[in-house]
Amino acid sequence: MPNTQPPIQLNSQLCFQLYTANKKFNKFYQDALSPFSLTYPQYIAMLTLWQYAPLSVKELGNHLHLDSGTLTPLLKRLESHNWIKRERSHKDERTVIIQLTHMAVTNRDSVFKRVSNCFKVLNLTPQEKAACSETIATIEAHLDHYNEQHNAN
Repeated sequence: MPNTQPPIQLNSQLCFQLYTANKKFNKFYQDALSPFSLTYPQYIAMLTLWQYAPLSVKELGNHLHLDSGTLTPLLKRLESHNWIKRERSHKDERTVIIQLTHMAVTNRDSVFKRVSNCFKVLNLTPQEKAACSETIATIEAHLDHYNEQHNAN
């Protein structure tokens, strides 16, 4: 019996569209963050720390959905570039607390200014940005649900 399904077209695949958009976002952020010697993963760690520091490594990992094995090398690089300092907790030696350095606090607004150009480049209205965010959140929620179901079996 011949296949009656039309062939799947690459450019019509939502996963491919998200993949290519992500690559383009990464390129934008690579260029925007290069004066600060920050990578995108380091930037999102810094965003979280600027909002919530001090944090334990575990707390930061929870915010970023990263495990400590992925996070530790990233934090070592941030520390070597003087963005953060890591110290053992006085209450529990097994816990590492991440603090911002003076340099991180001082450079925060400069970093924000560089990356805020992203919204100018995208030329989205606040409503369009909100709609994109809502759609992406919906996709994430459905994938989380799928993964929970899939892992349960």
